Amino acid sequence: MNKLAFAFIAMFTLLGCTSGKTDGDRMILFKSKANPFITLIDSTYYLTMQNESVDSILLYSANSVEKLPESTPSLVWTSTGKEMSNIYSPEIHRIDGKWYIYFEADNSLNTDTHQIYVLENSSPDPMTGEWIPRGPLVTDPEWNFGLHPSTFVVGGRRYLLWSGWQKQRAETETQCIYIAEMENPWTLKSQRVMISSPKYEWERQWINPDGSRTAYPIYVNENPLAMISPDGKTVVVGYSASGIWTVYNVLGLLHADADSNLLDPDSWRKEPEPFFVADEASGLFGCSNISVTPSATKGEYDLVYQAKHFDERNQPVNDVRWKRIKWGDNGLPDFGTP
Repeated sequence: MNKLAFAFIAMFTLLGCTSGKTDGDRMILFKSKANPFITLIDSTYYLTMQNESVDSILLYSANSVEKLPESTPSLVWTSTGKEMSNIYSPEIHRIDGKWYIYFEADNSLNTDTHQIYVLENSSPDPMTGEWIPRGPLVTDPEWNFGLHPSTFVVGGRRYLLWSGWQKQRAETETQCIYIAEMENPWTLKSQRVMISSPKYEWERQWINPDGSRTAYPIYVNENPLAMISPDGKTVVVGYSASGIWTVYNVLGLLHADADSNLLDPDSWRKEPEPFFVADEASGLFGCSNISVTPSATKGEYDLVYQAKHFDERNQPVNDVRWKRIKWGDNGLPDFGTP
């Protein structure tokens, strides 16, 4: 872990009772919310989030990012009360003239039942029309556990990214990043391929400074999000590393040449240090769960992410935040600092 990350963790160990600061509410889109996804299509921004009760999916739309919090969301899907009771990480895409929302869900009784689901809507306007379930999406015939689905296209081929387990957990849980080519928006064409597992110290933190922890070790790579560099030469995947429940949760980065075999693990390179680490003055931590879309402002990109701060009760609180970013000459995004 780099020196900045160590200093950052030390700050919260010593000053955990300090409430988080903000850089002004204009950078906070939604307070006490998590798992955002944003995209710009035909001059309209669409943003999906799970409802606070995690039993439904909300869809917002506006002609600017700033207006998204003022818009009235559409309740696009509500839990069936059975296998899809707990809903997380929805994201919306337009594919071949139809709208699709990918999300993860479990039965609320056992997190081992987590699977990936897809909703389809043929209406021209995703804020209206009927959402039809297509799923669960089968990622592994032997053990169909899946988290945080995301899809993207390179070279005319559509891929699915997600977080999953190599096998059903026993005494330790290791969440890895997988990729597969897709036959259609709800069916895989290829077998899954693991392109990242938690190997660095900053990816394997599961115990908080105060000793709070899960019942067993959980090493985490999750929430993958693909970005294509403006020149089309690089595929970049941002992902969350270490336990989301800890102060150590950070953003990691993978990248591969766009013309390489993306189903070959050797095509992917992992950055050895975390990205987008907050400085001590910000009062933020856990800056991850990103989504990126080309901005309505030419040459810029919109980054939406979640970040934690401590509230007046000394409890960690997630906010959904937004900032403009650009890309570096090295083919990687320049996130700056939260």
